[in-house]
Amino acid sequence: MFIDIILLLSLAVGLVALFQRIHLPPILAYLATGVIAGPYGFQLIVEQADIELFAELGVVFLMFSLGLEFSLPRLLSMRHLVLGLGGGQVLCVGVLFMLLGLFSSLYWPQAFVVASAMLMSSTAIVIKQLAESKLLNTRMSKLSISVLLFQDIAVVPFLIMIPLLAQQNGDVVFIAEQMGWALVKGLLAVFLILSVGRWILPTVFKEIALTRSDELFVMSTLLVALIAGLMTHWLGLSMALGAFLAGMMLGEGPYRHQLEADIRPFRDVLMGLFFITIGMLLNVADLLVDWPRLLIILTVMMLSKITLVFILAKLLGESNSNALSTGLVLAQMGEFGFVLLALAGKLELLPAELISTLVGVGVISMAMTPWLIECHQDIVRRLLFKTKPRRKSGLLPPLPGQHIDHVIVCGYGRGGQTIARFLKIEGIPYIVIDRDPVRVQEALNGGEKIEFGDASRREIQMMLGAEKAKSIIITFKDTEKAIELLKIVKPLTDAKVLVRTTDDSNMQKLHNAGASDVVPESLEGSLMMVSHVLAISGVPIKRILKRLQHERQGHYNHLHGFYFGGESNVSFEESEVLERLHAIRLEFGAYAIGKSVVEIKLKEVSYRAVRRQGIELTQVHQDFIFEIGDVVLICGPSRYVKRAEHCLLGGWAG
Repeated sequence: MFIDIILLLSLAVGLVALFQRIHLPPILAYLATGVIAGPYGFQLIVEQADIELFAELGVVFLMFSLGLEFSLPRLLSMRHLVLGLGGGQVLCVGVLFMLLGLFSSLYWPQAFVVASAMLMSSTAIVIKQLAESKLLNTRMSKLSISVLLFQDIAVVPFLIMIPLLAQQNGDVVFIAEQMGWALVKGLLAVFLILSVGRWILPTVFKEIALTRSDELFVMSTLLVALIAGLMTHWLGLSMALGAFLAGMMLGEGPYRHQLEADIRPFRDVLMGLFFITIGMLLNVADLLVDWPRLLIILTVMMLSKITLVFILAKLLGESNSNALSTGLVLAQMGEFGFVLLALAGKLELLPAELISTLVGVGVISMAMTPWLIECHQDIVRRLLFKTKPRRKSGLLPPLPGQHIDHVIVCGYGRGGQTIARFLKIEGIPYIVIDRDPVRVQEALNGGEKIEFGDASRREIQMMLGAEKAKSIIITFKDTEKAIELLKIVKPLTDAKVLVRTTDDSNMQKLHNAGASDVVPESLEGSLMMVSHVLAISGVPIKRILKRLQHERQGHYNHLHGFYFGGESNVSFEESEVLERLHAIRLEFGAYAIGKSVVEIKLKEVSYRAVRRQGIELTQVHQDFIFEIGDVVLICGPSRYVKRAEHCLLGGWAG
């Protein structure tokens, strides 16, 4: 078993890397891995039972993630599209494919399974390709997501129906009785799981979050998903149904993003194994022999889905372009279609040859999806006989739960809360992320837009829409964590990143890590004091604002460096980093007298000014010649200031 897993993972890693380079989705790489390693390929895997067990867990975690994304408020805001276009697509496409299946001499339970699998579209591939093509905020994208959302909901009753259809050869009376029992059991499962989620799990996850233990949070997430799946399994229903309900009950809480980020690695790996097991069902030799039937099914499926989606969208008042684009985007078979086919194969409801053909149809249609999405505008223009491309971007307000041109505030302490209040006053869209569960719950109770999670996680920043954000504000004081976050967000977005820090000791380090601006609290506090003093002294407000802006643009040049006192509370470590001001008087015999700045060659310090005969000279250029009696004011870290003094007076190395 261990060797089998290593072989599969090695082959999968190589194929995923190859498919990424040719811009094909990883799902196809996993399917290809199954084809190569399976019984119809090189037979690298002898025993599949254990691998199939792990693959089933992948489906459980996929449904759990789907439940986390399922939001009743979001559904209600899009109900006319979800129920109209999504429900119409599932009903019309499903009925058409079922009639075609019956016409092809399939039993009606078999026709139902085939229709259920083929009406599905790929949520994973479509959303990913739309995001990469920067089309997520278009009308076509909103229509597509509405259909995908209804399809995802429809998976749940399909998962209940298929095991029942496999019993008693599809006896209608028996199935009706079992569906009634399944409905009762389903309602019981919903009541139990949602009750636990409403009254118990929020308290449990709050206590877990207070421990600040990533390992405990991850293990708890996995445990909840598996226990919910086991509960529905005991009731004779699908494990995936329980996982979906568990995700849905947690999706409304503040821990949604962190839960999804924690479970994603397990889900992706196990779903990879699931698609590998699907690929093992693909008999390439038979498909090559039976390629005419494969192409006929593929063509009928894609053209039927495109045509029916186009007609339904037009009936809802959509434009020809958006209606046809939506049909092209949703023309493929989806990952949940593979889930339904795998379940039907396990229950021996469909023959292996038919499953292999349908998997082949799904693989080819998925492989065509990136090209269809990338070229959908050209295809639509030619099919609708348009000669000029549309110049308008077609951008719409973001969908519920999505963000665009917003501000991400990382940390909700006093600084983060102050920023959020002013953003709210100005009507600027924002979202806050914080790791303190008590503070998050308090803010949620107060109606704030806040999520629980670790801001330094790449997955969470992507969920918050970092790639579409206008700016990202880092308000916590932990410099190392801020640098870690900067390294994550800079490759994701071109947004400006503003970082708060205590003082100016780490400004350069933060700028080097990618910060657009760094706001040191101590220096900003001093500037505020200066502005009040100048205002009290009668300086015009415009001149004060100009002075403040000049200081900020100059990286607080006049605020760097200070005189250390004998009883200074600056620690040794701080004294080695913070810039220190020090005055050196050049008496008779000093090494620097008669020499220029360029000849002295001081390191890591700067000349702030030279006082000569009561006059302060601030322009200390490279050709400046030192004279006897000069008072040289230098600035830099303490140890370099001491070296500079030795160099100016005694000629030691600077």
